Amino acid sequence: MLQKDGLLNAINNEILLTPLFSEAENIHTIYIGGGTPSLLASRELENILASIHKKFNVADDAEITLEANPDDINKAVLFEWKKIGINRLSLGVQSFVETELRWMNRAHQASQSLQSIDDIMEAGYSNFSVDLIYGSPLLSDDDLINNLQIIFSKNIPHISCYALTVEPKTALDKMIGQKNSLPVDPEKQSAQFLMIMQMMKDHGYEHYEISNFAKPSFRSIHNSNYWHGKPYYGFGPSAHSFDGRNKRQWNIANNSMYILSLQKGIVPLEQEILSDTQRLNEYIMISLRTIEGINLEIIKSKFGISYAKSIESQSGKYQKSGKLNLSEGKLKLTDEGKLFADGIASDLFV
Repeated sequence: MLQKDGLLNAINNEILLTPLFSEAENIHTIYIGGGTPSLLASRELENILASIHKKFNVADDAEITLEANPDDINKAVLFEWKKIGINRLSLGVQSFVETELRWMNRAHQASQSLQSIDDIMEAGYSNFSVDLIYGSPLLSDDDLINNLQIIFSKNIPHISCYALTVEPKTALDKMIGQKNSLPVDPEKQSAQFLMIMQMMKDHGYEHYEISNFAKPSFRSIHNSNYWHGKPYYGFGPSAHSFDGRNKRQWNIANNSMYILSLQKGIVPLEQEILSDTQRLNEYIMISLRTIEGINLEIIKSKFGISYAKSIESQSGKYQKSGKLNLSEGKLKLTDEGKLFADGIASDLFV
């Protein structure tokens, strides 16, 4: 508890100490995520928002999102969150299949997910998102279809779908290594992602970023700003910030060192100035993931015509194989191409 209090104090101090990227900074989105912020008391969340409002000029209609787990939600806390200004939720459901939730070591049950969605809508949150995971060894195609049908039946406005990944030295990695769990099957993941894309399209969702689907007018503004290279501030251990031009900074990861540093009035960060090549490659990587794609005119104006021609030439093989389309000066992934997004992006790098 003491470290939690110390961490919250440090975050509030960091917000107030952080130098602005530009004068009269206007903030249009706030995203409270990482870890489990829904475990914080409403007054603690309110204090963080108060610090942000003290430091920045926050727009009256700002999108303010909180990441939450189903087991942290009840009607009372939903109304408290709404009262302090949170107007969008991102709900970590992952699956409605009970056996899969247990296998993923999730704390909540499928019934809690269903109830939390009903409670969110009853509390008047029209803008919220649900996370789903696909491609796990336990998730059959029928289970995936059932998960999506639940989403559609409740008319949830925004869905984020992520392929299950196995990080080295995790419990899952150990289970697979000891043959106590089936390994992840990349072909199954690809097939399930194609199913997701088609079903989302059939039900009126816009596939506006590789992992994200939204009903009309329900894109995540915060994440969209990130994908389009807008400036952002990050507060807390490991948090990253970007000035929208060429300066990136990030905080140390160690909680104790972060707290001690802020107690001394020092923001414990490192910085780097991105080269033109780094900026271009980052633009390629991020923009290719979006529905807008790589705009060759932007590359011409910001980096030079030779780079635009080189990227267009390099993309030719992917156009021929049906993974990229070039239309009106924009390179966009096809559904098949979305299965290879990272590899294609890296191949287009300068």
